[in-house]
Amino acid sequence: MEPIMTSGSFSDAESVQTETILERFNQVFLTHDPAALDDLVADDCVIENTQPAPDGSRHEGKAACIALWRGIATMQGAHFEPESIIARGDRGEIRWRLVWGADHASSVRGVNLMRVRGGRIVEAQGYVKGA
Repeated sequence: MEPIMTSGSFSDAESVQTETILERFNQVFLTHDPAALDDLVADDCVIENTQPAPDGSRHEGKAACIALWRGIATMQGAHFEPESIIARGDRGEIRWRLVWGADHASSVRGVNLMRVRGGRIVEAQGYVKGA
């Protein structure tokens, strides 16, 4: 597996912290091990998920966000291919491809737009490329 590219990140302390949190978060999905989520997700976290169209589902609070991400991280027969992580202050983005089959048509590219506060994720909006 190729390392995640982190081009475009800023080098100020807040950006470095955000990038570190997003890299740790991304590892949950690459390793299918959601154990780190408890330390990464804030009590007041809010997720706007990629599905269902057109706006995705909204998940509020630490328990709801962890439950959603745990389910995604442990999906059988699927894996994420990382593309990049970019951090700017308290904001960041993770670009990825979700693969669930052998051919290219059995995958989708997406991005998570994230916000970090106090070393924890407080906001995530997920988007995927559609037809």
